[in-house]
Amino acid sequence: MTRTLEILDKLISFDTVSARSNLDLIAYVEDFLKARGFAVTRVSDPTEPKAGLYASIGPDGAGVMLSAHTDVVPVEGQDWTRDPFKLTTEGDRLFGRGTTDMKGFLASMLAAADKAATTPLREPLKLAISYDEEVGCVGIARMIDALEPAIGLPRACIVGEPTEMRVAVGHKGKQGLRAICHGEAGHSALAPRFTNALHLAAELVTGLRGLQDDLARNGARDADYAVPYSTVHAGVLKGGTVLNIVPDRAELLFEFRHLAADAPADLMARIRALTSEIAARHGTAIDLQEVTGYPGLDTAPDAGVTRLVQRLARNQDLTKVAFGTEAGFFDALGIPTVVCGPGSMEGQGHKPDEYVERGQLEACDSMLDALLDELR
Repeated sequence: MTRTLEILDKLISFDTVSARSNLDLIAYVEDFLKARGFAVTRVSDPTEPKAGLYASIGPDGAGVMLSAHTDVVPVEGQDWTRDPFKLTTEGDRLFGRGTTDMKGFLASMLAAADKAATTPLREPLKLAISYDEEVGCVGIARMIDALEPAIGLPRACIVGEPTEMRVAVGHKGKQGLRAICHGEAGHSALAPRFTNALHLAAELVTGLRGLQDDLARNGARDADYAVPYSTVHAGVLKGGTVLNIVPDRAELLFEFRHLAADAPADLMARIRALTSEIAARHGTAIDLQEVTGYPGLDTAPDAGVTRLVQRLARNQDLTKVAFGTEAGFFDALGIPTVVCGPGSMEGQGHKPDEYVERGQLEACDSMLDALLDELR
């Protein structure tokens, strides 16, 4: 644990909230890996001062890949009782932003990389380190095409999001959308003569609630999820300037999270039909824009990767998680993938005074030690 904690202390000190650059952390990790003989490929973001890494050590071949993201959620507006960007220890708890989500796993990954440098491997250990996961898996979407040319496709992948070291074989996919509702500006004293963009948006919210009710009653179900059906959620509504002007524009941000059995294209078709019907009724337009999105994960409980990670983690418990991960991107490339990492997303993720328990990190280190034994 000493090496893992040293690395975690360093990682927490980097303020890599998604709105900021992660390049200082990436430089630290890149130097760390190159000093240990890893072949490292940096993948820079085309528009922002951010980057991710792919790395590999060992002979040519498929091997196994570990995946982590570097960004964390903001601390502003949260009631922290300690410095969020300094690792502090109280009893069995290690506090700091990202200790659970998910710099704890990244620290364990790098500690395993340190050991791999002096381990004779018959298969390669591969690493994927991304950015902007917390804002809709944006970074890995921009990095994914570089994976195969950089390090080749692995035979298995472990995404280390917090699962309390249980093996997660599924999560829902997500599509984030923006609806721009167009109306007509006018004096509010004559409001009925104009098309109120906020009214269009309100009708759309009502329609989305109807879609949600239908999915809950008649849609596919998967009892392994806390909410066992696909969901629709309206998150942000903006419109209008002052009370006495009929708003000519309103913007609604919403999302759907879908089970594997509910095709996202079908849900999109229903939403487009809904917006078209509302717009036609008022003789105007509602523009739909896709904002963020990621594929779901649905790995078989008896798949080879599932059995492998159950054995490595010494944990036969299987689960499906409510939150999204980057696992679906790897699965879409044909890489057998599961999610397994230290900490509890429900208990500590995204909260003030975020922490990970020492025992969880110890269990993660043990899993990755077992992985090195598997590869040697």
